[in-house]
Amino acid sequence: MDKMNEPILEVKNLRVSFKTYNGKVQAVRGVDFHLNKGETLAIVGESGSGKSVTTKAILGILSKNAIIEEGEILYQGKDLTKFKEKDFYDIRGKEISLIFQDPLSALNPIMKIGKQITEALILKEKMSKQEAKKRALELMKTVGIPQPEVRFNQYPFQFSGGMRQRIVIAIALASNAKIMICDEPTTALDVTIQAKILDEIKEIKEKNDLSVIFITHDLGVVANMADRICVMYAGKIVEVGTSEEIFYSPAHPYTWALLSSMPDLETKDELFSIPGTPPNMIFPPKGDAFAERNQYALEVDFEQEPPFFKLSDTHYAATWLLHPNAPKVEMPDILKNRIARLRREEAESIG
Repeated sequence: MDKMNEPILEVKNLRVSFKTYNGKVQAVRGVDFHLNKGETLAIVGESGSGKSVTTKAILGILSKNAIIEEGEILYQGKDLTKFKEKDFYDIRGKEISLIFQDPLSALNPIMKIGKQITEALILKEKMSKQEAKKRALELMKTVGIPQPEVRFNQYPFQFSGGMRQRIVIAIALASNAKIMICDEPTTALDVTIQAKILDEIKEIKEKNDLSVIFITHDLGVVANMADRICVMYAGKIVEVGTSEEIFYSPAHPYTWALLSSMPDLETKDELFSIPGTPPNMIFPPKGDAFAERNQYALEVDFEQEPPFFKLSDTHYAATWLLHPNAPKVEMPDILKNRIARLRREEAESIG
């Protein structure tokens, strides 16, 4: 079997809810996906779509009011949904690591950076202090921290946002994990730093043969690094495909909307924004959850949830527009024009 087609993690029919005073929030509603060895899988969607909740369920770090109602999370043949807190000790950080969105909250403000990296190595890898320091300095160099020997003894407040994020990546790499989960790791950073961090993650992933789950609300961020993309809306995956399929042949109106709302410096088109707001997940809507905001919605969308329709062996979308009896609807012109231009530019660069 080709390594890239060999799953290292499988999530099956995952349902996660949160008990609140107002009722039960159905945050994740029957999510299925797999992560192959050595691949980068992006999970994309607006805030509140269930992306981060899904990854927190994988690591067993859901809040106390969360309930895993149903489903399996299979890692090396073990179902992580059945794990108790002590069972995660050898998995969390050691086998599956996490890069948080906000490095300030991930780092201890009163502990020197070096100690925060070596702590993971001493605890998880059973290294001596000297070995741990040597490895920590190597990791700091790997993630592009200049003068690691000096920086080793500094505190988080002495680092810029981009440098703090690099430290968080170094900590995530400290245990030679097999899977790295990046939860919006570049959101708070400016565009230049963002690009550098993304290149860093890509390079480290290839060098260490990591499998990566990349969580983001911005499709543009994963354009050059994801092998496959899952598009999530209202606690469900609504489209999944290779990066090329999602960017060049998107099929779900929500994916169209996400792609259309990406800024494009090449055109003078007015920036598209998705109308309305995501649904209240205490009372998820009947039918297709995106119907209320979807200008292409059919009557059936308000009554019945669409199944996945197969477009290729790797590309599926849950929209009634793909039903053989559905009226023919084309993607928005703004998106059609952008894809045509990208194809032209690609052809020119090859030619």
